[in-house]
Amino acid sequence: MNFVDPVLYAAPTVAAPRLSEDELNAWRAFLRAHRVVTAALDGELSAERDMSLGSYEVMLVLAKAPNRAMRMSELADAVVLSRSGVTRLVDRLEAEGVVERATCPTDARGLLAHLTDRGFQRLKAAAPTHLRGVREHFTARLSQQDLKDLARLLESITATAPGATE
Repeated sequence: MNFVDPVLYAAPTVAAPRLSEDELNAWRAFLRAHRVVTAALDGELSAERDMSLGSYEVMLVLAKAPNRAMRMSELADAVVLSRSGVTRLVDRLEAEGVVERATCPTDARGLLAHLTDRGFQRLKAAAPTHLRGVREHFTARLSQQDLKDLARLLESITATAPGATE
């Protein structure tokens, strides 16, 4: 991409720092890659398993949690959704019988989201579709060294970021 936005490259100010062309190109490439890959994964899960990528992610996070349960606030931090977005998604998953809410045993004000046995089975059934898609749309397009380099580079961004847990 050779487009150079004069507004973005104007003299930097304290109020509005500017990005170099390399910075902007890297940022745009990251966003495009994320959009393309997640759209493909979401489309495949939807078509083959009647499940959104967001639902898969929430169910996967819950499956990895102790007792397949997690406080709603922690779940929101673990996935790329707002607290209200997680609440709406858990509402839908609860209506499908794959997630249930329970009162937190250590804090009566808190709610837990719990992946049901039905939800765990549904997640396991969807996993081959998701993993095939990750390989097809992402990992197969990179060499082994590229994968190692990319992981290292992205981990350097997230290593010290607030809330950057897996």
